[in-house]
Amino acid sequence: MASKGGADGAGNFEHYDVVIVGAGAAGIGVAIALQHSGVENYLIVDRETIGSSFRSWPAETRFITPSFPSNSIGMLDLNSIGVGISPAFTMRIEHPTGQDFADHLQSLSDYFELPIREKTDILSIEKHGEFFHLEHEGGKIFAENVIWAGGEYQYPSLGGFQGSELCLHTSNIGSYQELEGDDFLIIGGYESGIDAAYHLANNGNNARVFDMNCPWGEKTSDPSVALSTYSFERMRNEKFEDNVKIYSETAVKSVAYNDGMYCLTTEAGQDFHSKTKPILANGFNGGHKFVAHLFEEREDGFPSLTENDESTIVPGMFLCGPSVRHDGHIFCFIFKYRQRFGIVAQAIASSLGLDTEDFVAAYRSWGMYLDDLSCCGQECLTC
Repeated sequence: MASKGGADGAGNFEHYDVVIVGAGAAGIGVAIALQHSGVENYLIVDRETIGSSFRSWPAETRFITPSFPSNSIGMLDLNSIGVGISPAFTMRIEHPTGQDFADHLQSLSDYFELPIREKTDILSIEKHGEFFHLEHEGGKIFAENVIWAGGEYQYPSLGGFQGSELCLHTSNIGSYQELEGDDFLIIGGYESGIDAAYHLANNGNNARVFDMNCPWGEKTSDPSVALSTYSFERMRNEKFEDNVKIYSETAVKSVAYNDGMYCLTTEAGQDFHSKTKPILANGFNGGHKFVAHLFEEREDGFPSLTENDESTIVPGMFLCGPSVRHDGHIFCFIFKYRQRFGIVAQAIASSLGLDTEDFVAAYRSWGMYLDDLSCCGQECLTC
């Protein structure tokens, strides 16, 4: 287990083979994979609590991917984060809310007896010699390997145009039913924007959605780019069709507030007005920015990774979660980035001298060990 001593003179030094930062879907999932691979001396830390980002979702927001108890036929539940786990079987919910899934993560932590330290805010991560130094208010934690699984939800994208600070980001909405007003301007037309419009329309409100692209018109099967079928289905809802108007390829230039009225101006010079504060649904920056100094940066701003999702410049620094990128492949959903948990766990376990042959075979059989990225392309489409 962790060795403890007084190397810093204060008696609060700990050493682990692996420290995982983040106790969300990525952190809990890769911890289970580590455990399956035989790694024992590890710790998960989170600045809040298990699944806290999911608990912060608007009350009405649900998973766009359906849970289904398909493990018995050799197909892992889409919302599962581990081998042999099915949220559908345990929760009996097809599209769980954030609160539902946070409770699910807590139950997994309890079942696997994962070593988790909550309310531990990591202030800095640096590597000195062979070890990482993770500083927090109570002292330092030392590790041979670090897995950054900080997620995205706590890092909303708030900028991009003049007056964006006047808007309300979706991550700060507790419930759409509690929002005052009856006419909403929504900036961003991907999943969170359509989700907001759907719930507002169901409450009898009008909404106008603006997107600089056209995610509802993308001719691709990749859900990282195009809208999910769940969103398309909801867009065909009668209240959505009656109460929501969508504007594609309409970039927002600015938002201003004068005399009790918000004015949204597009790059084309069109003005749209509402008495209600506009909703910002333009996504998230990603928690990987916190550890940017430990990774090389790709042209798109995301961390450059080895074939094991390890930093190309700092050995022992790994990335898990929605910020993982390889070439043009985007792993922004649970069912996509979970396929890399086994890769990271195997790399670390083998570096510790553990035999991983059976582990790799088991994870590969469940689609949780994706080492051939050539199969990640779009399927063939026929008219």
